[in-house]
Amino acid sequence: MSEKHLPLTVLSDEETMFRDTVRSFAEENIKPLTKKMEEEASFDRGLLKKFFDIGIMGVESPEEYGGAASSFFNSILLVEEFSRIDASTGVLVDVQNTLVNNAFIRWGTDEQKKKYLTKLATESVGSYALSESGSGSDAFALATKADDKGDHYVLNGQKLWITNANESDIFIVFANVNKELGYKGITAFIVERGCKGFTIGKKEDKLGIRASSTCELVFEDCIVPKENVLGEVGKGYKTAIETLNEGRIGIGAQMIGVAQGALEYGIKYSQERMQFGKPISSFQAIQFQLADLAVEVEAARLMVYNAARLKDANLDFVKQAAMAKYFSSNVAEKVTSQVVEIYGGYGFTKDYPAEKYFRDAKIGKIYEGTSFMQLQTIAKIILKD
Repeated sequence: MSEKHLPLTVLSDEETMFRDTVRSFAEENIKPLTKKMEEEASFDRGLLKKFFDIGIMGVESPEEYGGAASSFFNSILLVEEFSRIDASTGVLVDVQNTLVNNAFIRWGTDEQKKKYLTKLATESVGSYALSESGSGSDAFALATKADDKGDHYVLNGQKLWITNANESDIFIVFANVNKELGYKGITAFIVERGCKGFTIGKKEDKLGIRASSTCELVFEDCIVPKENVLGEVGKGYKTAIETLNEGRIGIGAQMIGVAQGALEYGIKYSQERMQFGKPISSFQAIQFQLADLAVEVEAARLMVYNAARLKDANLDFVKQAAMAKYFSSNVAEKVTSQVVEIYGGYGFTKDYPAEKYFRDAKIGKIYEGTSFMQLQTIAKIILKD
């Protein structure tokens, strides 16, 4: 794709080099596999190994644990660039970096960091298991329980819609140690694949991001040692809320990547599609439509980047994260829908990429906090101010 179609919001030289590197990697390694992974609804294991080989599975993790010791902003650039090619790869590296790694960096003990951050940077995928059938937007209505047995806990319950579950070896699982305490009983546990009493259940057959695995987790008398508590007992709600605030910026990055990728295809097609003896891009209606979409994508990008900059600067970013996710998911849905229309009848077929971008965009308004929950967060903050 021509560089003129790749807008450059102000980045440092290091950030530009990083962006260009992951962009080239995505073009050369992800793009050729996208259609196959989509059709098979399965993530390519060889591609996953390359992610570890190039050091993008621990962007912020310290070097002593095998990480890149880079910035949160760079992890956002990574998610955006991968999602521009394929949203499934974007969300895999997003959950790994903005949720799982961040949780260990912030809440893990020295021993947990040494063990798990090292694995996550070099060989293991991680999952973040909060959602249940009865706890979606009401995130802390957890039915999964953890019984204290002295030197260990026993987990029983089910988790639903867990991203990366098929590929993951390490799971951050939220359960309640005392339901009488309500959300103050919620605790985060580290559970490894292969743990007795823990199984990966049904894999969801999804509308979009089909190469990204989304599965049920089942815990039946699953024994978890006490050293695998992440953070403090009863403070899991704090771990969940604060980690998800960061994760929402990652979903914003995924959505601007999806929107950008779709827009580039729309521009290219408009210059190739001939009607009435000339390309449809010569008609003002198409020009204005593309211009409007380009404005919205750039506005969403600025909101996502701003939230990421605030996070890196250790400034309050909760409102900006909610705004970025809310706006960017709206933009992705609008852009991808209109690109389908630019393609006309071809846009409705699987022979062209427009319909995949359209399907992939829909999840942005649903996971890691629905659009209504983002509005609720924004409203609480602005009304308090």
